[in-house]
Amino acid sequence: MAGNSDSGQGEEETALDLWVAGGARAFDSRLETLLLEGAGLRPPRLVAAMRHAVLAGGKRLRPFLVIESARMAGIVGEGPLQVAAALECVHCYSLVHDDLPAMDNDDMRRGQPTVHRAYDEATAILAGDALLTIAFTMMADHRVSPSAAVRLRLVTALAEASGVDGMVGGQMLDLAAEGRFGAKEQPEQGIAGVLAIQSRKTGALIRFAAEAGALLLPRGDAKRRGALRRYGEALGLAFQIRDDLIDHEGDSLTAGKATGKDTTAGKATFISLLGADGARRQLDAVTAAGLEALAPFGAEARGLAAVLHFNRTRQS
Repeated sequence: MAGNSDSGQGEEETALDLWVAGGARAFDSRLETLLLEGAGLRPPRLVAAMRHAVLAGGKRLRPFLVIESARMAGIVGEGPLQVAAALECVHCYSLVHDDLPAMDNDDMRRGQPTVHRAYDEATAILAGDALLTIAFTMMADHRVSPSAAVRLRLVTALAEASGVDGMVGGQMLDLAAEGRFGAKEQPEQGIAGVLAIQSRKTGALIRFAAEAGALLLPRGDAKRRGALRRYGEALGLAFQIRDDLIDHEGDSLTAGKATGKDTTAGKATFISLLGADGARRQLDAVTAAGLEALAPFGAEARGLAAVLHFNRTRQS
């Protein structure tokens, strides 16, 4: 890793701007190609629902993190793209299921009807299932790495991040926090409880994305992975705080989804516990922690630092 360097905004915005301007669209083309592989043998309605969920646009920040962290490790091309595609399929599956009537019951996602509204509830459930499972087919593919050990490492890490010890576990804790299962199973509505939920529900996939570059190295790199993990943890928390602020003060047209849901549901959030100003101070603190984790990489980490800066003011 390189020595310390300036981690201010300036130049580092360029990498993210280039991604938004063209890289994300190129990545979308990759996703479309992967989802069409073998499509002639697959139920057309299911494939269409999967494509509806995945190809609806979005910032593609998790893929950007994968590709940037890999670039920092000197790995470019097919492998990082394949890993990023697998991760995005897991992320999109989680959104499809999160929008279902039994979960958040949302009608809009990324400015278009949610999958269960555009199709039907059963198709949405199966589309989510299909996206989750195809992600691991993608991750196990030789295009990720010629090394079976590397592919196994990535499959294991993604499974941990997306399953009962990661995102799905966090989603269950989030439902319990809403009082879905009665007072006996409702966790404490304090900062510690919110952190426990969000470090899994939102943070786990972001941590994986940040670590992916180190995981792609043939021999791994524990020091690099540890620094990227700390960055990913800070970014995941910052991302959730910003989401809470958007839900509190944003509008549904700009956000591309319903806002004000957390207040209606009576959920404990960083806003309800700290107030809007307190949440902004917390956002500043965790943003600084993320930048500090990147300091050992020096100028290599400008792209990852740009995501932290972008997150502070994003509106969707």
